[in-house]
Parts: sequence; C-alpha cells; structure tokens
Amino acid sequence: MHPQRHLHPLLLAACMFVVASLPTCGYAQSTSPAPLLPPLHDGAHDFDQLLGNFTFQLRFMLHPLTGTPSWTDMAGTGSCYKVWDGRAQLDTVELDSASGGHIEGLTLRLYDRDARQWRLYWANNRVGRLDPPQVGDFRDGQGDFYTTDTINGKIVLIRYDWTRMTSGTPHFEQAFSPDGGKTWEVNWITNQTRTGDAAWGQPQPGRQSTQPPGSAVPPPSTLRDGQHDFDFDFGTWKMHIRRLLHPLTGSDEWTEMEGTTVTNKIWDGRSNLATVEADGQSGHLELLALRLYDPLAHQWSISFATSDSAILSVPAVGTFTDGRGEFYDSELYHGRNILVRFSIWAVSANEVRSEQAFSADGGQTWETNWINTYTRVSEKGGE
Repeated sequence: MHPQRHLHPLLLAACMFVVASLPTCGYAQSTSPAPLLPPLHDGAHDFDQLLGNFTFQLRFMLHPLTGTPSWTDMAGTGSCYKVWDGRAQLDTVELDSASGGHIEGLTLRLYDRDARQWRLYWANNRVGRLDPPQVGDFRDGQGDFYTTDTINGKIVLIRYDWTRMTSGTPHFEQAFSPDGGKTWEVNWITNQTRTGDAAWGQPQPGRQSTQPPGSAVPPPSTLRDGQHDFDFDFGTWKMHIRRLLHPLTGSDEWTEMEGTTVTNKIWDGRSNLATVEADGQSGHLELLALRLYDPLAHQWSISFATSDSAILSVPAVGTFTDGRGEFYDSELYHGRNILVRFSIWAVSANEVRSEQAFSADGGQTWETNWINTYTRVSEKGGE
C-alpha cells in the first residue's frame, strides 16, 4: 500500500498456455539434505477477516530510507470483496490527510493452492499500474509477505505484515530493508475497524489520487481521456466462447463453452474487475481480469489470472479508438515469444464482442483463436 511506489477474454488464453519444466542444472543436483520447511496449511481463507467495510487510521513515512523520518497521518474508508469464494479478494481504500493529500488504492489478493501462498498486488489510481506482488503466507495468525522493488533508485526488500486478523481491528505494517533483511525500517502503519458487510455495486470512491507531498505535478496532457472507456461493460452477461484448440499449428479444430461474466466498477470506472466462469467439453474455467486506467499515459492495462495459478499475466496495454479497444503484449507460448492482441467492442447496449489473436511474425499476420459473444443479463454486477 505504499503511495510513492509507483478477457476478460484474453485471460482465457492463460488456460491454454503450457508451462514447460525448467532444466535442472548440474550444480543444482546436490545430495545435501533438503532444507526444513514449516508444515503447510490450507490458507485459502486466511484473509476472510478483511471482507467487509472498514474505517482506516494510518501513518506513513514521507521519505523512507533517507534518514529523515517525517510522518503524516491519514484516515478514510475501504471495502473488501470476495472473489472465487474467498480464494481471491479485491480490496479498495480511499484515504485523506489533514494537509489535503488523497489516496485511492486497491489490492488484489490471489491464493495459489499449490504453493499455499498468497500474492498481493497493489495499485493506486494516480499511476494506474500494479506494483510487484508481495508473496507469502500466514503462520500462527501472522501474515508475512515479501518482494523487491526500486526505492530511491535502489533495489530494496519490502515486507508486509498482517496481525490481529480475528480481532475486528486488523493491523498492517510495511517495512523496507536496504541490506538484505538484516535491518528493517517500518514506513507504513495501518489500523482498521470493521463497520459492516460489503456488497458489490455499492458506491465506490470517485476522486482522483493526488500527488505525494513534495512531488512535482505533471503537466496537463493533450491526449484523449479514456477513463470511462469500459463503462459499456459493467454488469452481468451471458457468455458464449469459441476457442481454437491448437493455435499457430494450422489446425482448424474449435471448441465451445457457455458461461457468465460479471464486470464490477472500481474507482468510479477508472478501474474494473471482470470475472468469468464457464463450462464446456474442455472443462471448467474460473478467471478474472483486472483493468487499470493510467491517467498519465491515457492507456488501459489488463492483467489476467486463473483460479488455479493465482499469478497475474503480463499486462496487455492499449486504448480505445471509435469505441473499439485493442490491447497488446508479448509473451511466451510453447517456448516461443509471440505477440498477443485482445480486442473488445460494444455491438449494442446489450451485446458485446471480443477476440484474441496471436502473431508469430511480429504483427505482420494474426490468427484469431478466441471469439466471445456477451449478452446482457443485468446492468448490476456482483460476485
């Protein structure tokens, strides 16, 4: 939650990707005893106590790791929503300081059932991009999560600590370590108080985050403001899927699925979360897509995950032109790097189409491998 750090259908492609096993180097084939690891527990519901509406009281350090421990206080409200029956969560927060500072942020939490660990992804709407995920788990009621990031031009370790989870007043701290974990400097302290249940569709924060104290205000942009480009997609939709089983092989074998997709508004439309659940001959799909608007670049990024992997994909980035959104990324597919394009557009107020395509020749030719048709069920969202 550090303020200074910085598919929809496309997500469905994640279930097609084959993750190859990495070769084992000779020096890794050691006969030394395996390190002792603590026994694993099923932590799929470790964050259940954060579901609901909360008030926040927090303090954060304005200039961490600089030797000038100047702190400021903020207060606000937030809501945490259940996704995938609690194995994922979307947590939103809106905070204000007495000096007029404003933060509007979110955390997407995903549980990896194989590793029995959580990944915590943070973003604020002033930047519209995700920080590197914090990864970890709970032991004896305390959650510890770690990552690395660049702070003041240097790579440092970052730690999240969660305690008092069952008290109704959860406690959170963030700390940085510039020396590989030998010492830690706490720079963010949050205390929450639960005020009730949270339901998708309730009013969301609507003000833009402001610049951190002491930072320069960016110049105004002449680019088109697309922060409401996805407004047409909010609500609940019936979904029909056609998927090419073997892309980039010359095959013309397709399969079909039927399901439901729900898109919920976040930050008054400057972000949204789309969830997909579908069934067909190829099995059951449970997916999500987090879409974030970058107000400086005037671009959207879309990150995807399945309930099995709990790892967000490389974000697809792009814009809307004349009502059609096109988003691109580069990623590995069967060991080769390819380009991926995701397109989405409204056919009418009650019908949406989207497609995914791959290119193995740098964008000269594209093969469509996923076609989706959405028919509106309701303008309301939900889990």
